[in-house]
Amino acid sequence: MIAIVNYEVGNIRSVEKAVARAAESTGQEVVVTSDRDTILRADGVLLPGVGAFGACITNLQRFHLQDVVMRVIEAGTPLLGICVGMQMLFEESEEMGRWPGLGVFRGKVRRFEVDLRVPQIGWNQLHHDGTNPLLQGIPDGAYAYFVHSYYCDAEDPADVVAWTDYGILYPSVVNRGNVWGVQFHPEKSHRIGLRILRNFLDIVAAHSNP
Repeated sequence: MIAIVNYEVGNIRSVEKAVARAAESTGQEVVVTSDRDTILRADGVLLPGVGAFGACITNLQRFHLQDVVMRVIEAGTPLLGICVGMQMLFEESEEMGRWPGLGVFRGKVRRFEVDLRVPQIGWNQLHHDGTNPLLQGIPDGAYAYFVHSYYCDAEDPADVVAWTDYGILYPSVVNRGNVWGVQFHPEKSHRIGLRILRNFLDIVAAHSNP
């Protein structure tokens, strides 16, 4: 069973539809839930996020789900953070003040200071070496759909799976152990996004049936 964490931020239904489509070939059940026990017993967990970092982390705390996400990670369950869901996995955000994150990845979330339009809205490339299972079958330079004004400034280059160029090179996919994060929206990234979601479900299946 795949749990999509529902803490009432953003259009979670589009993520649900995309994951459910990806799961058609695997037979995995997909549920949207804020129930702690359901999330903790899931085989894989997705943490979506849209909008401001502060609103997302505040709602995650309001639903008493911050510690649940950390327990999922500590248990070794595969977890995928999407957009602000990825950003919350870092130590801190500078968006509209200073907000503490979950601290899974070292580094801060910073605003783009570039000679380009901010926010970045639209298609941009993923540059990677093809070795990470989340990006299996994804060509180097493939395009994904981004909407964000802030990026993750990762302290450990070993955590970075893919980079994207928007005036600066910044991490667009990160991974440490059983935790992945993508800055773009796979649910809006058509064929590439669907393949990445299927790859995550394959990771979950392999973890559940070693």
